[in-house]
Amino acid sequence: MTSLLQHCVLAITLALFHFVGPVPAELGVHNGALASCPSPAHCARADWAVADPDIALAALVPVVQAMPRTEVVEQSNGYLHATASSALFGFVDDLELYADKAHGVLQARSVSRLGDSDLGVNGGRLASLQQALADAT
Repeated sequence: MTSLLQHCVLAITLALFHFVGPVPAELGVHNGALASCPSPAHCARADWAVADPDIALAALVPVVQAMPRTEVVEQSNGYLHATASSALFGFVDDLELYADKAHGVLQARSVSRLGDSDLGVNGGRLASLQQALADAT
């Protein structure tokens, strides 16, 4: 019984701490593109061919805003940066969308600030957004 109590106390204690991590320096659009992924174990990146990148981005803004524990940090000139926190420990991921009009694509990137593996969370996030984009068009 004591072991169970210790595990519960540990879980509650860890849940009280939010593991935010530093804001990645590579966020934003550099030379007309979002950054590549440093590691596929905790990052996902995609380019989605769309008829109008600005319209595609606009269609995803309310989807991103409705995602649980997600906050839009910046939105300007065809670019969106949001942060998403995990439910239990508050690990923070950065989500970026960029309307690349020159190439007719919507660039998407989701990366964890901390840890070596995201257990597929970032890839799943981009897959959900891609599906929402397909449903909207």
